[in-house]
Amino acid sequence: MRNISDLIEHYLKQILQNSSEGAVEIQRSDLAEKFSCVPSQINYVIGTRFTLEKGYYVESKRGGGGYIRIQRVDLPSLEAVQHHIHQTVGDQIDQTAAEGLIYQLAESRFLTLREARLIKAAVSREALALKLPLRDEIRAKLVKAMLLTLLAR
Repeated sequence: MRNISDLIEHYLKQILQNSSEGAVEIQRSDLAEKFSCVPSQINYVIGTRFTLEKGYYVESKRGGGGYIRIQRVDLPSLEAVQHHIHQTVGDQIDQTAAEGLIYQLAESRFLTLREARLIKAAVSREALALKLPLRDEIRAKLVKAMLLTLLAR
């Protein structure tokens, strides 16, 4: 059985996918009521699963008429994706940022789920048992090399 965070994420992605604008506005309290959870659970899901690294732009307005707006940021073309990789990765990249980039590419169908899992495993802390900053430098080289090779199909 999936946990409440997975259910909320799935629901939000579903309504985003069905949205003609590629964006959705929700009220935190309404969503919390729908899933019988506290509003902070909604904050957690949005803050961890709808990040810019994962391809989402989130805007929040607090107060009585407040809302949360989630917008999908799509990667347009292969050239733009390759440029995005060079900009995002740079000379070093931490595990969280690398996983976010890999997730975004998989969500945009530039990578298969299998390719994404393989790259994540290869650049994990466990696989790169080195001290910082060397670990982040090697991770950056690996991520760039693997992604650019896979995208050059």
